[in-house]
Amino acid sequence: MRPRRLKHEINVVPYIDVMLVLLIIFMVTAPMINPAAIELPSVGKAAAPPVEPLEIIVKNDGSLAMRDRALGGATVSIGRMELLERIREAQVRHPDQPVLIAGDRNARYEAVLEVMDTLQRAEVAKIGLLVQPKSK
Repeated sequence: MRPRRLKHEINVVPYIDVMLVLLIIFMVTAPMINPAAIELPSVGKAAAPPVEPLEIIVKNDGSLAMRDRALGGATVSIGRMELLERIREAQVRHPDQPVLIAGDRNARYEAVLEVMDTLQRAEVAKIGLLVQPKSK
């Protein structure tokens, strides 16, 4: 008696039958489906444009200046006590107005940190450091 050999073929006829049955089912049911209406959200009010940031400039001698680009961009020299008043005024107008600290190259790091600490105590939400890219 000869040993039985295994077949290494896949019979695809049953798969083709199942695919044809599914194709017929989809062809019959597709015209019966009603397309649903999509309800798009409505826009009530456009978002306000972002507010220009305030710039606090720390000079090399430790003095401060402030530039408000929203009010024309003029640089005004201010003292430490006046800084708090101006920041609070700006926070009343625009609570989410960012504040950028620009330190002079020769300014002490401690002076920049003092300004940052003052802004954090005044509860300014967005504080950043302004940097200049290196020229090649």
